[in-house]
Amino acid sequence: MGLRAALVFHPGSGHGAAGRDAGVVAARLRDVVGELTVVEATSVAESRALAARAADRGLDLLVVLGGDGSVHQGVRFCAEHRVALAVVASGTGNDFARALGLPLSPLAGVAGVVAAIESGARRRVDLGRVGGGEWFASVLCAGFDAAVSERGNRMRWPHGRRRYDLAIAVELAALRARPLVVDTGGADGGVVELAATMVAVGNTAFYGGGIPVCPGADPADGLLDVTVVGRVSRWDLLRILPSLRGGGHVAHPAVRTMRARRVALGADNGWVAYADGERMGPLPVVVECVPGAVEIVG
Repeated sequence: MGLRAALVFHPGSGHGAAGRDAGVVAARLRDVVGELTVVEATSVAESRALAARAADRGLDLLVVLGGDGSVHQGVRFCAEHRVALAVVASGTGNDFARALGLPLSPLAGVAGVVAAIESGARRRVDLGRVGGGEWFASVLCAGFDAAVSERGNRMRWPHGRRRYDLAIAVELAALRARPLVVDTGGADGGVVELAATMVAVGNTAFYGGGIPVCPGADPADGLLDVTVVGRVSRWDLLRILPSLRGGGHVAHPAVRTMRARRVALGADNGWVAYADGERMGPLPVVVECVPGAVEIVG
């Protein structure tokens, strides 16, 4: 008997790319699996419920067609149900796929998954976990960048990228450092207390569509990488932001990096944490790396 697989996609993911490519991806998968259930979900709740029903019928592999929001739901499901995961990138960011060296287009992505199923290529990767509950695949952040996401999500106008450009401008105008405690449990200096502008905790290097905010992060080393930006003026931050694209920000004197298995971000400073682009809730939070939490086909 062949693999029992489910293909999960949000039709609007990647500005509609996932919906357009779902039929082709499903057809390719049916050539190499014994049974395929196609799950089209338009909300997080619907995605979780439909995937759980597929698991109840017995499931060996979950194939996620979409971006990092879809992957976020997929890793949660797979970690909790001990189901293997395959990713066919079809989003706007695709940061988890990028970190794993997977193709960043749907057709190349499904070709890679088909080849991996046929060859039996599998590997285990780490995941992050927030407070022993919510799982994440890539980066958890708080401070300036998370505030931009928070404000952008509340705005109804303008649409598209201009919404986040406006959110960045508003948050820059309101920028101020806030007290933060970073406790790595004895590694890299133990407890650090500082006035900070932002903090990122990475299971992988990338967020925001290819920005290596934690450039040394490796999702198979059992550790989280931490990048903290201390007190900077808005003009300094504007100079730091472009260097994020190349990872050069870590050389700035206001930037500090650490590495640990478990990271506590303390201080009730009004910051909200986001992970994989999804809202986690206000600080303080405890983040841990769970080694080998999910098996990847590909």
